[in-house]
Amino acid sequence: MFFNSIAFAVFLPIVFFLYWFVFNKTKSTQNALLIIASYYFYSCWDWRFLFLLVFSTFLDYYTGIQIEKGKTENSRKFWFWLSILVNLGFLGIFKYYNFFAASFSDLLNTAGLKSSPILLNVILPVGISFYTFHGLSYVIDIYYKRIKAEYNFVDYSLFVSYFPLLVAGPIERATHLLPQVKIKREFNFEKAKEGVFQIIWGLVKKVVIADTCATYANAIFDHYSSMNSLSLILGAVYFAFQIYGDFSGYSDIALGTSKLFGLDLLRNFNYPYFSRDIAEFWRRWHISLSSWFRDYLYIPLGGSKGGIWMKIRNTFIIFVVSGFWHGANWTYIAWGFINAVYFLPLLLRNSNRNNIDAIQLSWNFKSVKTITSILMTFLITCVAWVFFRAKTINDAILYLKHIVTNKNFSFQYLNNERYNYELLLMIGLFVLVEWNNRAKIEPFSGKNSMMKVAFAIMAIIAFGTFSDYKEFIYFQF
Repeated sequence: MFFNSIAFAVFLPIVFFLYWFVFNKTKSTQNALLIIASYYFYSCWDWRFLFLLVFSTFLDYYTGIQIEKGKTENSRKFWFWLSILVNLGFLGIFKYYNFFAASFSDLLNTAGLKSSPILLNVILPVGISFYTFHGLSYVIDIYYKRIKAEYNFVDYSLFVSYFPLLVAGPIERATHLLPQVKIKREFNFEKAKEGVFQIIWGLVKKVVIADTCATYANAIFDHYSSMNSLSLILGAVYFAFQIYGDFSGYSDIALGTSKLFGLDLLRNFNYPYFSRDIAEFWRRWHISLSSWFRDYLYIPLGGSKGGIWMKIRNTFIIFVVSGFWHGANWTYIAWGFINAVYFLPLLLRNSNRNNIDAIQLSWNFKSVKTITSILMTFLITCVAWVFFRAKTINDAILYLKHIVTNKNFSFQYLNNERYNYELLLMIGLFVLVEWNNRAKIEPFSGKNSMMKVAFAIMAIIAFGTFSDYKEFIYFQF
């Protein structure tokens, strides 16, 4: 069930009505309904993988209690590592086994040893990377005595399987969501209205921006060898806005949907394309994942407290692992490595925390420098996105090579690029709206808010009717 589908448009109002008018008596009935709705939502993808979700939930619930009850350190370690290894084991089998098997076979074949890998014919369970990280953070926090174990299985199950965040995040923390789950929610009209507006803006990002850019980006990337330099540059820009509109759109819909039920989720995006350096970009992009790796990998490895070589090592580890988390392909690893290279000069100069203030522009030289920094950060981000989007590393290298060597910057039309100028204009308007919204709580505040909402809804219907039906990119991760 997609957020941008008719099925979800029917599902959400029904759950909303039942939640506030039928199951609203106690916290327990509210949570029970949300679990049932979440399991139904997940089973719409493939009901067989529902058993994997339930097993993962029970594993972390039970091991968390055993870790807290453990009378000896060995006992606590046993249950801790049991949870870690089983969770990562499932993730490894479903997401990474075929990648490692095929890569090892290729290595043997390169060395002159014939090898035919045994591959698993299974699909990747949707959301497995996200709900696995929910459980891992919970167990790790219990082991290091940052939180207490949750003994109410219904409350813990909702924390893991809550449908707005189940398949593509944000990656929640027990310290943030569980306290909200454990109390009865009361209906707040203003919060619900804010949620509806955030859902609408998320759909604009997804249906109007991401899906439209996807048509052009796919055509260019799939035929990059016949494209000229300008078309290839446009392809990289189109994909940059496709993935931003797709994933930040999903996050907005998830956060807005959750507000309808009185629960606040972690913010996942904070206008990353207005970043002045790559460090700021990663503080603004996929915030829940970046902070997860910082807290549960980077800091335990020593963070930036050690010598310069430890800092460099930890930086490359966190970025490469982040890339690998996104998918079982060398292109994602290369993407993570490239971002680590981008980050390295900032780390060596101790300037990775320079741009933490809000962006302010005025008519002076400093503003020119700020705009230049934003454009340069966006440029190198687009270069990295080429590796993220390409099918192989070789394709990504050839794509970038063609940009440099083709040297033809005339406008090249494709059959499905009849509205290229219009698309560029739409992206430009979208950037201006995002810039205007960067300091707002919700995108439709201010004058003529209902007119803005009506225009957004018309755009969603118009583009949704005439565009191809596309799932969210991050569902594959």
